[in-house]
Amino acid sequence: MTTAALPSADFSPMSRGSVGYRAKWWLSDAWVITLRNMRRVRSQPDILVGITLQPVMFIVLFRYVFGGAIGQSVSGGDYAQFLMPGIFLQSVVFASIFTTGTGVADDMKRGVIDRFRSLPMSRSSVVLGRTLADVGLNAISIVVMIIVGLLVGFRFEGGVGGAALGLALMLFIAFSFSWLAAWLGLVVPSIEAVQTIGFLFVFPLTFASSAFAPAETMPGWLQVFVSHNPVTYAVDAIRAWFNGGSPGTSALWALGWSALIMVVFMVLSIRKFRNVTTK
Repeated sequence: MTTAALPSADFSPMSRGSVGYRAKWWLSDAWVITLRNMRRVRSQPDILVGITLQPVMFIVLFRYVFGGAIGQSVSGGDYAQFLMPGIFLQSVVFASIFTTGTGVADDMKRGVIDRFRSLPMSRSSVVLGRTLADVGLNAISIVVMIIVGLLVGFRFEGGVGGAALGLALMLFIAFSFSWLAAWLGLVVPSIEAVQTIGFLFVFPLTFASSAFAPAETMPGWLQVFVSHNPVTYAVDAIRAWFNGGSPGTSALWALGWSALIMVVFMVLSIRKFRNVTTK
């Protein structure tokens, strides 16, 4: 898509209008970039393949290949109810890191960021639009996982309320990790490097957690990391809501960690973006 195809907001960055006026301009620019990134799926359908088929493969693999062995250590023996919240969260974290990170790195490589610089638009809105679009893609991935999960025996035992709380937390976490990925895409020089570093970062966070196996079945030294892993807090909270239980303090810890990640990397990403585009 060329720059000319992007409708620029009608609010000049040099305007001396009110705070509300400037906020409207900022949000308008962010919405334009969000739509731009969502529309890319039509010309690059392989994006959807990655965020939908990979979760399905993980569901089948853990449910039917590893589930027989791991399921014996799960309280109640229903591994589908234990597994699916972990698969959900792992998939949105992976998608946030790789879709956002590689997307930003690709825009940098192809000079799209330089084209945005020539437009009368907010610099920070470019990164915000990227992260919002990828939350939308994650929502598509979640719908696919819910359908497959129901087919393999998973049920929302916590009803509509529990499902809504768990899914809302999941999307918030996806949004938080998208900011980390955006920063990574801005500071790492190539798409391949983003993929490698992203994998090295998210792999231990997701697999060394309670996503796929109970923490108490792991060695004592590993349990120390697992019990303080932000992914563990998030999975435990989502699992409790999905299964009709109380998340206790896990939900607060998950929200706190996610908010911290979002704020830190939002600031770093916007600062880096402005430095990159004001040479």
